[in-house]
This record gives sequence, C-alpha cells and structure tokens, in this order.
Amino acid sequence: MTLQQAQQLVDEWINTTGVRYFNELTNMAMLTEEVGEVARIIARRYGEQSEKDSDREKVLADELADVLFVLICLANQTGVDLEEALRRNLEKKSSRDAERHKNNEKLQ
Repeated sequence: MTLQQAQQLVDEWINTTGVRYFNELTNMAMLTEEVGEVARIIARRYGEQSEKDSDREKVLADELADVLFVLICLANQTGVDLEEALRRNLEKKSSRDAERHKNNEKLQ
C-alpha cells in the first residue's frame, strides 16, 4: 500500500465509521498519547525498565499503527500529501547529511 492509498483508506474510514475527523488539537493530543504508548513498550521491552505483566500483552506493531493512523488523520485534515512530503524530506536529508553520518566516529 502506498502512503496515498493509506491516506485515502483512512479518509474513507473516518467519513463512514468514524463519522468525522476530530479537530487538529484533539488529534495532536491523541498522537502524543499514542507515541507515549510506543515509548512505554520500547522502554520496557528493549530498554532498562522492568516490564509489568500488563505490558506483556501490548503489541508494538499495533501501537505503531495507532501512531500512523493519527498521523495520517492530521495529514489529511491539513492537506499534507505524506508521500510527497516524505520524498522531499528524504531528498533534503540526502543532500544535507551526505557526509555527516559517514564522518561520525560514534557510528563506526
């Protein structure tokens, strides 16, 4: 699935099942909440925090998909073409960081 297809699928779901988009501020708060859930899994499963029994049932893929869903909602309601935005962002990073990371001793 392309990012454009994902944006279209989310838009269709919002306008049928979801009724309408939440406003941008609500979606920003929801995005923050979902990123926090990803951070909790990462900190406990891959970091040094102890994992609670209730954390073990959490699925990282599901939480990442929640982040992506809300991010797509924000893009849709603000008129951002994520596919084009990502393409431009990668071009910017490629020209700006062409040598920077190769010369970083910490990455060797």
